[in-house]
Amino acid sequence: MIYRFRVILDNDTEDDIFRDIEIRETDSLEDLHNSITQSFGFDGLEMASFYISNDTWEQGEEISMFDVSEGPDKVRTMNETVLNDVVHEAQTKLIYVYDFLSMWTFFVELAEIVDEAEGTDYPNLMFVHGQIPDKAPEKAFESESFDDNFNEFDDDLDIDDYDNLDFDENWN
Repeated sequence: MIYRFRVILDNDTEDDIFRDIEIRETDSLEDLHNSITQSFGFDGLEMASFYISNDTWEQGEEISMFDVSEGPDKVRTMNETVLNDVVHEAQTKLIYVYDFLSMWTFFVELAEIVDEAEGTDYPNLMFVHGQIPDKAPEKAFESESFDDNFNEFDDDLDIDDYDNLDFDENWN
């Protein structure tokens, strides 16, 4: 069977930037990674990871290019993970992050499962919409516990006034 994915760049503009890719369900996530990087014009030399996602695009388990974990717990890698092991009719969404310095982030969704077409080479770039910008869109990270008015130096202490600081200089 052939998986048809829509790969959408996560950007905060009104311009949609996406690619539609066909790939065999028995291909690896590394094959999908290579298809995505080529279709968006990346050289494919940067680190990347897929994350299993739910319907609200929350980031779940990481599947990375290389096992960089320490200790006995191994992480799944792209080259050892077959597409139909992580994506199927009940689990259709992945998040793909390319280049951890720039954080190119893509929503990858299984749109359709079809029969293999005779004479078609897979993976197959079916459709291209929009041009990728020169640099990755900036992310606005928000937290409810973050105080915008916090100033680490706003404590009314004079750091040169050693006599009034509350600390024992012979602590050790």
